[in-house]
Formats: sequence, structure tokens, C-alpha cells
Amino acid sequence: MFSFARWQRTEPAPAAVPRGLRVYAIGDVHGRLDLLDHLLDLVEADGAAAPELVKYIVYLGDYVDRGPHSRGVIERLAEGPPPGFGAIHLKGNHEASMLAFLEDIRVGPNWLTFGGTATLASYHVPPPHADSPPEDLAQAQEQFRLRLPPAHRGLLDSLRTSVTIGDYLFAHAGIRPGVPLERQREDDLLWIRDDFLRSAADHGKVVVHGHTISPEPELRANRIGIDTGAFATNRLTCLVLEGTERRFLST
Repeated sequence: MFSFARWQRTEPAPAAVPRGLRVYAIGDVHGRLDLLDHLLDLVEADGAAAPELVKYIVYLGDYVDRGPHSRGVIERLAEGPPPGFGAIHLKGNHEASMLAFLEDIRVGPNWLTFGGTATLASYHVPPPHADSPPEDLAQAQEQFRLRLPPAHRGLLDSLRTSVTIGDYLFAHAGIRPGVPLERQREDDLLWIRDDFLRSAADHGKVVVHGHTISPEPELRANRIGIDTGAFATNRLTCLVLEGTERRFLST
């Protein structure tokens, strides 16, 4: 007599971060220092209940533009994380545009249109109109260079485009599906939308991202989106990862 083994379908193991580690991923701040301070208070209180764990905050970028306190947000990040936490700061497309304007006034009209005026105002630089002549843009650029503190420029220049922790990859906007994670282009990590958001592919890691606003955090098999539009909704969201657990803190 022949006996046949019954094959059982097994589900893939759930994504996890390494044992002994808790990760707090914070979405797009966009100049809302008030919300960032509130959320960091929540994070610090949450972390205090687990003193035995290593705790990291991963900021997903877009600290500046749109909201009124871009300078204050960069100052807060430059001061370092709360006691007992490490921090990883990722670059968003808005930081990329801001840094590009410091080198090339031709970036100015687009950056000013999608939020740069608020950032310049927060640094006490009178913002020109997007259609201002080149000499006005150059004057704003020069004033911005002078009024950007070295610690702020140092933080901005040190921003990373992605980081991998356990089974998760963190990037501001997402990744290009079908491209190996180690070969992703910065432009996609900072700007991609539809091709990434519509993809059901297994990327090899669960991608945690901001960049695209949704009323609630978006949990998909291959990605978690946590940009809840803080500058307009007053809701800044933090994803908390520990082992295979996922939960959220929010203002």
C-alpha cells in the first residue's frame, strides 16, 4: 500500500524586527512642531514602560514646508532624540527640494509652489512669488543660506534615503517594484507614488513609508503607509514595531 503525505499550505512568517528592539516610525511632519512635540511625549511615555528594550525613532522625512514651523521642527530634530532613544532621519522629497534650492534658483518656483514659502518664512526670509524674476529668487537663496544654522544644514546633509531593520524597509515615498532593494534610485525612494502604491508584489521587505496622505494608516501585505496629513488634519501618526507586533500612536 502506498501512503501519501498530506501537504499543508503554510502562511509566510509575519514580518518582525529583531528581538529586544522597538521601532517608532513617524510620518510626515510638515512644519507642525506642536504635533511633533506632542507625539514625542507619547513616544517617550510609551518607551518608559519598556526600559529593557533598545528603542529607535525612524523619521520618514518631509519635516519642512506647508506648516508654519519648519525651522522649529529641524531645530527639534537637531537637538537629538528623547533620552534612551536612538534616531534615524530619512530624507523626504521636500527636504530634497529645499536643499536643491540652496544650490540652484531654478528649483525655486516649483519648491515655492508646493510649500517652500512657509519654510522660508519660518527662517525669517521674505518668500518671493513663484513667478518672481531670477534676481528675487537669488536674493532669497542668499538670505536662506545665511539664516540656516550650521546644525540645521548638518542634519539636512546627513539625511538617509532608506534604512532596513529586520523584515522592514523604511523610505519616504516607497520603492520601485521589481528593482532589487539595494539598487533603488533616490528619485523613487523620495517621489514614487502610483507604481508602488498599486503594486501587490512581494518586495522582499515590508515597506514603511509616508509621502501619500490617507485618512488612516494603510496596512497592506507589502507596505504600511503612515502619512495622515498632519499639516492639515492635526493628526501625526507613529507606527510602533516590536517583534511581530504592530500598533499606532497618534496626536
